[in-house]
Amino acid sequence: MSEQNTVGSTPKQKVPSMADWAAAAAKSSPGGDPNGLIWHTPDGIAVKALYTAADTANLPHTDTLPGFAPYIRGPQATMFAARPWTIRQYAGFSTAHESNAFYKRALAARQAKPADAVADAKAKDDASAKAAKSAPSKGATAPAK
Repeated sequence: MSEQNTVGSTPKQKVPSMADWAAAAAKSSPGGDPNGLIWHTPDGIAVKALYTAADTANLPHTDTLPGFAPYIRGPQATMFAARPWTIRQYAGFSTAHESNAFYKRALAARQAKPADAVADAKAKDDASAKAAKSAPSKGATAPAK
């Protein structure tokens, strides 16, 4: 029986090998070497340009689902897919009230550059806090000599 292409079928294609990928990647790699695409994280972990199933074959828990132990893929089953992302930034103060007061003082300074106003206000706050720590409290008496 001969193989003929019929309507709706696809001709069989050769599955590319890692050697095929390396040859193709070499064309756009630094110095023509795909190994030049490897970069390192700040922790020193090498990150390859290409990962395949072979790289994860022996890793534990790769067949887990989100919302189930050991929670490798997160604690929620949907991982908040129905909720938009929330971005929060820590402002460096213990309460929202303190943060708000700080930024209002910084804006009131009306500096040419907002970053300078914030830095100036922060320096004043730090100096005030340092002075308050070193000053004796009300009603305190001087130590006896």
